Amino acid sequence: MRGITKRWLINTFGVILIILFILVVAFAIIIQNSYYSRISQTLNGRSSELVNIFNDTDDFLRTARVYVENFPDKELMELMVINKEGQPIITSTGFTPDRQQNMPDYTAALKSPDNYSEWHGNLSSGENAMAVTRVLVDDNGEPVGAIRYVVSLEEADRKIFISISFVCLIGVLILFFIFVSSTYFLRSIVRPVKEISTTAKRIAQGDFEARINKFYDDEIGDLCDTINYMAGELGTSDRMKNDFISSVSHELRTPLTAIKGWAETMQLDGCKDLKTVQKGLSIIIKETERLNGIVEEVLDFSRIQQDRMVLIMDRIDILAELDESIYMQRERANSENKHIVYDEPEMLPPVIGDRNRLRQVFINIIDNALKYSSPGGVVNVSIEQADDQIVIVIADNGCGIPAEHLPKVKQKFYKANQTVRGSGIGLAVADEIIKLHKGTLNIDSIENVGTTVTISIPIVPPKSEEDSHTDETEKTEHNA
Repeated sequence: MRGITKRWLINTFGVILIILFILVVAFAIIIQNSYYSRISQTLNGRSSELVNIFNDTDDFLRTARVYVENFPDKELMELMVINKEGQPIITSTGFTPDRQQNMPDYTAALKSPDNYSEWHGNLSSGENAMAVTRVLVDDNGEPVGAIRYVVSLEEADRKIFISISFVCLIGVLILFFIFVSSTYFLRSIVRPVKEISTTAKRIAQGDFEARINKFYDDEIGDLCDTINYMAGELGTSDRMKNDFISSVSHELRTPLTAIKGWAETMQLDGCKDLKTVQKGLSIIIKETERLNGIVEEVLDFSRIQQDRMVLIMDRIDILAELDESIYMQRERANSENKHIVYDEPEMLPPVIGDRNRLRQVFINIIDNALKYSSPGGVVNVSIEQADDQIVIVIADNGCGIPAEHLPKVKQKFYKANQTVRGSGIGLAVADEIIKLHKGTLNIDSIENVGTTVTISIPIVPPKSEEDSHTDETEKTEHNA
């Protein structure tokens, strides 16, 4: 036995065994003291009546002989008469007294102030016995003889042994029932734990379809549910990761193919057709920028995952960054027969932010809006101040996001629509950048109606008079 079972046997069953042993020993001591105490009280009571019987000590031997002959408890104890020389002369057994018998109680009674003593031990025959002796004295205080009562403790010891054996039997039964019930209880823990361990190893080896059978609706059952949920989430993450690798591979292959194709075309043409060369170089530059954007997106995601993204924070005009982002996407929208509607306000308070990262977020959101819109679609962009926040709303009338996918679209590697180009990490990166600006990025969408992305960023609080002479552009670095 090992593990939980071994620890239980040592820590719990061992403690119970020790407690029961202590209780049995205590019970044995108590019951022995109880039996011996009652016998002692009986002997003491018998000896107390001698004062009335031997009120005349002048004829001690005659009175003693009569007392012995009429003694009612001859079957229970031995009565022994001892003369003043310390020799037993009469016993209630009818046999000749054994004068070699050791009588420590008689010796102690001679020295005792109350002329009484009790002794417990083994007789010369080896029999366990209890004896009391009361010495009788005359009017001058001189001993005239003694009466000794001797009781065998064999019967008492037998009853004590039976009682202790009965208690031990009860203790063994208690241990047996504890062992049986605990064994069943331990199995109810060990079996699921073994299955959890086996299944966890399968999950660790990449078998995300492995599941644990739920045995009980308790903490173990909750653990089984948690591990099953973890396996499902790991499986989902693994599929999303594989989809991400596939998407990124495709995204990288497309511009590389275009670059290679136009480079080969220009090489075959011998660079004689200037129009072809210009068109080829234009496409190569465009695809190189696209390729660079994909790589930067992956690097940004890696930095965020490792908490290594550094933002260069500055007091910026967010209107200028949003306007530039729209300008960069407008030509593409026109080429795809899509429209960006933007009514720029005259002025808004500044914000503290990283201009390049915020522009990256705006471009990513507008790019998604155009990407998921059909030809003729419209992307509406608005920006305004709401209390202490700058709120940017980018809404499209594209295909929308199904309700079951909406809560997951900001997760890493997640793509609700696998038919549209993209790595699946753009929104995750954008959401993290906005969080680093202490803002929020919320997405609302209705399938086949459109999607609305709302970005909120806190404005710069008004400066106090004490700060009016400080530099207006305070640059700080924020390490995510």
